Amino acid sequence: MKDPGKEQLSDERIIELVLSGGKETRNFEFLYQRYYSKVKNKCFSIVQDQLLASDLVDDVFSKVYEKLASFKGHSSFSTWLYSITNNYCIDYLRTQKKMHYPEWNSEHEMHDIPEIIEEIDEEIDYDRLIEIMQDLHPEERALIQMKYMEDQSLKTISEALRITESATKMRLKRAKTRLLFLYSRKYLNNK
Repeated sequence: MKDPGKEQLSDERIIELVLSGGKETRNFEFLYQRYYSKVKNKCFSIVQDQLLASDLVDDVFSKVYEKLASFKGHSSFSTWLYSITNNYCIDYLRTQKKMHYPEWNSEHEMHDIPEIIEEIDEEIDYDRLIEIMQDLHPEERALIQMKYMEDQSLKTISEALRITESATKMRLKRAKTRLLFLYSRKYLNNK
């Protein structure tokens, strides 16, 4: 049920109402409705499965509801929600599909990376690049999306993935290199 007054309220004010309302969940529904699509899209971008993304969205919002009292407002609610969404989906993949990034990375080691990678910036086709991103590990895909598609800072990314900023830089560089390597192998060597 829509309440035109609450639609105009800031996220922070709705959070105050949720927290002051005890077990009342009606106010939380406004946050749920406001962010459902964005969270579902983020889940899908990580897990690449619509049905699974739909399931995970409800799990994410349950976790958000449980942790809402810990939201301190140091960042926007959307950034905080985004962080929980990333962590939850990546943790899900790690536990359910055993996709532990360091192991995956050593199994997919890149040898003899062609020098062409540094020269292909002008030749990249965006649609092809997005297609190649599906071959990346979900954590690498999330890194590239956060940095280059959503323009997140390294600090925000490192907090979202619960790794240090230096590890974020290293993994981001590796993810970008792998993406360009896969792109050049598939599309540029066929010229």
